[in-house]
Amino acid sequence: MTAATTPAGRLLTLGRAEATLLRRNRTAMFMALALPLVLVASMRSVLDAAAERTPGLDVNANLVVGSMGVVLLIVVYCNLTSAYTARRSDLVLKRLRTGEATDTEILLGTAVPSIGLALTQCLLLGVGGALLLDLPAPVNPLLLVAGLALTVALLTGLAALSSAVTKTVETAGITTLPLLLVAQLGSGLMLPLESLPDSVANVCRLLPTTPALQLLRIGWFGTDGSGPAEGFAGTWSQGATPLLMAALWTGVAAWAGRRWFRWEPRR
Repeated sequence: MTAATTPAGRLLTLGRAEATLLRRNRTAMFMALALPLVLVASMRSVLDAAAERTPGLDVNANLVVGSMGVVLLIVVYCNLTSAYTARRSDLVLKRLRTGEATDTEILLGTAVPSIGLALTQCLLLGVGGALLLDLPAPVNPLLLVAGLALTVALLTGLAALSSAVTKTVETAGITTLPLLLVAQLGSGLMLPLESLPDSVANVCRLLPTTPALQLLRIGWFGTDGSGPAEGFAGTWSQGATPLLMAALWTGVAAWAGRRWFRWEPRR
């Protein structure tokens, strides 16, 4: 049995092909590399303004975790929505379905380059933040990794779902905008939840993207900002609810994305 006939081999083959297409698409590369940096640069002033209204707000912690969230949203969700739409319009996905790869392998293989690029950028942001901002080592690396994995899986499912209502690559910027804005403003990326009124913050914690992104902060800093920092053991109880909710939302997004994904071009 050759590597290409195994699920892992097919995923790698599809991923390499998608990576080649991604490198050739200047617009997609700009979205994946430059746009997150522009948004991250603007976050500092927003967080500084929030800190003036919220004494004790940890600007550096919110900056690093928020930056990771922005990168994941743009590179995985927005970029992958465009990729799914483009490959569908070019009949690439339809042709792939006639081969050995399953539908799930085709969707995941298309996502591999975006996911790899996003995780690499998150790693660089984490290392850079730790060195430049003198941040502590992660309190619970397991929760941090779980948060990254669940966020990636959630956004991949949401990208597949969003592509179902996206007719062309040019309209992907419109169809992804609502979730992008809701996640940035309501999931604690641009506006920390602890700086919002309690009633608003409680609603925002129920949004699909909030629990997984909360795990990033709990895993690194031992708190989601609503209480004192905990040690390794304490973070498990604090992260239990976000972990359960993140897994639930991820399952719903994966099911919905697979259920309503469109393989035929939209006319």
